[in-house]
Amino acid sequence: MAAFVIDGKVIAAKVRADVAADVARLKEQHGFVPGLAVVLVGEDPASKVYVRNKAQQTVECGMQSFEFKLAEDTPEEEVLELVRKLNADPAVNGILVQMPLPKHMDSNKVLELIDPLKDVDGFHPMNVGRLSIGERALAPCTPVGSVILARSFKDDLSGLNAVVVGRSNIVGKPMAQLLLRENCTVTIAHSRTKDLPDVVREADLVVAAIGKPEFVKGDWIKPGAIVIDVGINRVLKEDGKGKIVGDVEYATAAQVAGAITPVPGGVGPMTIACLLKNTVEAALMQRGLMRA
Repeated sequence: MAAFVIDGKVIAAKVRADVAADVARLKEQHGFVPGLAVVLVGEDPASKVYVRNKAQQTVECGMQSFEFKLAEDTPEEEVLELVRKLNADPAVNGILVQMPLPKHMDSNKVLELIDPLKDVDGFHPMNVGRLSIGERALAPCTPVGSVILARSFKDDLSGLNAVVVGRSNIVGKPMAQLLLRENCTVTIAHSRTKDLPDVVREADLVVAAIGKPEFVKGDWIKPGAIVIDVGINRVLKEDGKGKIVGDVEYATAAQVAGAITPVPGGVGPMTIACLLKNTVEAALMQRGLMRA
């Protein structure tokens, strides 16, 4: 039988609805509305579309949206000064500096200047460290969304043998930390892992985040496993037109897995939804509140 298809669009809409309810509750009970600031430097077309979607969904959830669009040749110090101002602005609960930055800027310097309590991307070393020791922290949006997707199919992931294919700081490593929180037994695999297909075949839960189109084959998948495909790769079809595929060979994997995320329409829609979720979490942390 074909796998159950985990619909990221539907689940992302549910996350956004929960965020909107949280925002309304914060306004009614505590008299404030969370705010998200997004900084875009340059004219990267994909980034411009992404930032526009973030702003739209922020407002739709009832939050304040602050956009800062700077020219490609903006001096690094000007960006750093803007981050300092946003750190000090009580109306701003979340700060996101859209990557990639222009080549003349040091991305790490910019990211590490962001107040860890406003770091809704979850990239600051303070949040990375807190996540690794199991403390309350803002975690990267894509791994957070991936866990939500997995739990939409199987609510309790405890005891599952999970394999994360990919070891990036953005997805692979934080994904492993979040799965440990879910009481999974976690292996981080990568392109140099010995006998990689055999390692993946042992997994009850596979998270593919290696950045190679259709790298994970269907015969790598354990029958009934949950497959979360984080990859977004543009490839050319025979007719010369482009299409988007994941890191998993979907057609073959879907015949074996118990559940699988499609690409597009799986993990992708969850990223902005979890950014909004993180903004509410940041606002709660800043005010010493817990989620209701």
